[in-house]
Amino acid sequence: MERFAAHIPVLRDEVVDLLDPAGGQLIVDCTVGCGGHAEALLAAGGPGVRLIGIDRDENGIRQAKCRLERFGDRVRLFAGNFADIGEVLSVAGEATADVVLADLGVASRQLDDPARGLSFATDGPLDMRLDRGQQTTAETLVNALGERELADLIYRNSNERYSRRIARAIVRSRRNGRIERTSELARIVSEAVPAPARRRRRGVHPATRTFQALRIAVNDELGSLETLLRMLPAVLASGARVAVISFHSLEDRRVKRAFREWADMGRAERLTKKPIVPGETEIQQNPRSRSAKLRGVRWIA
Repeated sequence: MERFAAHIPVLRDEVVDLLDPAGGQLIVDCTVGCGGHAEALLAAGGPGVRLIGIDRDENGIRQAKCRLERFGDRVRLFAGNFADIGEVLSVAGEATADVVLADLGVASRQLDDPARGLSFATDGPLDMRLDRGQQTTAETLVNALGERELADLIYRNSNERYSRRIARAIVRSRRNGRIERTSELARIVSEAVPAPARRRRRGVHPATRTFQALRIAVNDELGSLETLLRMLPAVLASGARVAVISFHSLEDRRVKRAFREWADMGRAERLTKKPIVPGETEIQQNPRSRSAKLRGVRWIA
C-alpha cells in the first residue's frame, strides 16, 4: 500500500465522522478516484459494510481496485458518471443506499498529468476530459464556439468578469491557427486580463477561472451534479446519510439549495448548519484542499 501513501483524501476524518458507516450498510462513493475516502469508510464501518464505487476515469477505477483489494467482494467498482447512480445500483442488484459520498474535486493525479490538459502549470494538449471516451475536448470548444458563446460559457462557469475580453482575444488568436496547447491558451488569457486586475489577484494565475470554466463545460460537471441531486431521493434508504464535498461556489450553492429544500419539506435533516472546511494543518499539507466545503444530510423519507 506504500504507493498510495501520498494520496490523502480531502477532509477524510470529517467525512467518516459525518457519514458514520456501520453494520451491514451499503456505501456508494460517487467519485471513488484513488479510493482514499472509500478505504477510510470501509475500515471505519467494519466487516459488514459494502461499497459501490463510481468514477468517470477508468485509470482511477484501476487505482481504486488496487487500493481496496483487501476488502474483497465487499467492493464493486463501476466506470461511469455519478449522474447514473440509479442505473449503477440497478446493475449491482441494489435498490437503495445507506451512505452516499460525492467528492466533486478533480484529483491531483489528474491535475498533474500534462496529457490531461487540466492545468497550465505544465504544457499539454487542450483536452480536459475526465472520461477519455467522450468526444468533446477543451480544444473543441475553444476553436469552435463563437465569441459570444465562449464569453457566456466562461462567465457562467467561473464568474470571470473579463470573460468578454478573454473570448475576444481567443477568437482573434485562432484566426492565425487552432489553439491546441494549454500554455498557448494560458498566455492568450493572461494577456487579455488587464495588468491591474492581474496584480489584484495576488498570485492567482489570470487563466485559473477560464480553465475552470472550460473543464466544467467539457465534463458537464454542473449538469451531472444537478442530475445526481435530483436522483438521490429515489435511491436513499430511510436514515441514509449523504455528504458532498464541493470546491467552488457554483457547486456549493446547488448542494446547499438541494439540502435546504429537502429539510424544508421534512424529508431530510441537515447534519451541517454551516459547511465543514479544512483546518490549517490540512491546508498546509494539501494546499488544494483550501477551497473544500463539506455538507451533509440524513434522509428521513
